[in-house]
Amino acid sequence: FITLAVSYNLVNGFCGVLHLGPNAFIAIGAYTSALLTMTPAEKQLNFIIEPLIWPLSVIQVPFLVSLLAAGIFATVFAYLISFPVFRVRGDYLAIVTLGFGEVVRVLCNAFQGVTNGPLGLKGLAPHTNIWWTWGVAVITVLLIARLINSSWGRAMKAIREDETAARAMGVDPYRHFLLGFLISAFFSGVAGGLLAHLITTISPTLFTFFLTFNLLIMIVVGGLGSTTGAVIGAALFAWGGEALRIVERPMDFGAFTIPGIPGMRMVVFSLILMVVIIFARRGIMGRNELNWDRLLRAGRQ
Repeated sequence: FITLAVSYNLVNGFCGVLHLGPNAFIAIGAYTSALLTMTPAEKQLNFIIEPLIWPLSVIQVPFLVSLLAAGIFATVFAYLISFPVFRVRGDYLAIVTLGFGEVVRVLCNAFQGVTNGPLGLKGLAPHTNIWWTWGVAVITVLLIARLINSSWGRAMKAIREDETAARAMGVDPYRHFLLGFLISAFFSGVAGGLLAHLITTISPTLFTFFLTFNLLIMIVVGGLGSTTGAVIGAALFAWGGEALRIVERPMDFGAFTIPGIPGMRMVVFSLILMVVIIFARRGIMGRNELNWDRLLRAGRQ
């Protein structure tokens, strides 16, 4: 979640582009990594209706190589769709990216010989552990933080504030949008590979718009335009979703008992999000970052 939120925030928060298609990159990364790490025997057991196409049917690579391939394939797809995507702006751009996200999900259903269609892929090796997840998350945060503090990052912020003024100062919006889009796609693809080997089973239903909606909640609650906020939003979403499971259990208050209501945790979670948005409209961090200088100043006070 941290890897996804931080990379997604690069486009939405720092470039100021409403991008609603990260589920496409996550799906591409998940299927790429899964197909590359499965043994030929496992692939044969999964593809019972239509055999997997060659050479995917005989290829098997280490987990690290599969993650890099997942990121690269997601980046290539992002580059191909960037030409129609960045010809429009605003709500139209959001609709176009949303459409590509749905196209990828539908293709995952249709390409039986590549993705196994609605049956999905099962029995993946559980390679993803705390070292992989936190390692990738730390690398993502460090690299994107360096990018944001560079001249490229300052140009992205300038475009976000006023694209016309930035263009007048010699900044090329397309190049900077494309850079943010490709970097975000790469880390989304890597995160998709980690996700596939964490839950060990994937299918097209996992990569619906609901996944994008969850990421949007994380970066909005944390603060659009804040890497620290994206990390906090992702952590709160992951932890809060599990901590609130208690409200779905039967609760005994002595005189009366409240039966467990399935799905109640999402109702409570939604109410909490509404309160956060009402009283902190720019999110928890706004556009501020948590750094050592800020911590030292707070300690002196």
